[in-house]
Amino acid sequence: MGMNVLHQLCCRSSMWEKTSATRIVPWALDRLDLGDNALEVGPGYGANVRTLRERTAVLSGLEIDPALATRLRSHHSERMRVIEGDGTAMPLPDREFSSVVCFTMLHHVPSPAQQDALFAEAFRVLRPDGVFAGSDGLDRPMFRLIHLGDTCVPVPPDTLAGRLTRIGFTDIDIEPGASMFRFRARRPYAGTSK
Repeated sequence: MGMNVLHQLCCRSSMWEKTSATRIVPWALDRLDLGDNALEVGPGYGANVRTLRERTAVLSGLEIDPALATRLRSHHSERMRVIEGDGTAMPLPDREFSSVVCFTMLHHVPSPAQQDALFAEAFRVLRPDGVFAGSDGLDRPMFRLIHLGDTCVPVPPDTLAGRLTRIGFTDIDIEPGASMFRFRARRPYAGTSK
């Protein structure tokens, strides 16, 4: 799930960490309780670790890139349990987390089918009434320019509710902003859906 060099430099910059901490995460998670045990899928360079840790008692991060997982461990092991693995086949038990979140990373999942597999895995590892939430970029010319040479498969927000519903999520809310959209959905209590 590659990123070009410029994109990598941006994602590990203090400017990006500040933007994510003060704008992206607060907007995506506005009025949302993450509960006591949150999982961030695709934490990358760790821009969201401090902000997320303030919102939950226990934070785990699932990172597919071995080098980034190692970097996360060396920089954030006191704040986050780092798990190396693929979001489309999470090496995690069923119903472990009160919330699963991901920010500006879904478009790096190489195909819509693999994105759906990630959504299904998020559903599987959530407890009943757990929340799946986050944000991703809107498919605009500047967004595409930043991602030249990257894996870039934008998630159309107008199809996301249907995709999450098919997996079993309920209480789905998708809201576009100027350059990105936020989403949230719940795993229902047993007996109310899948």
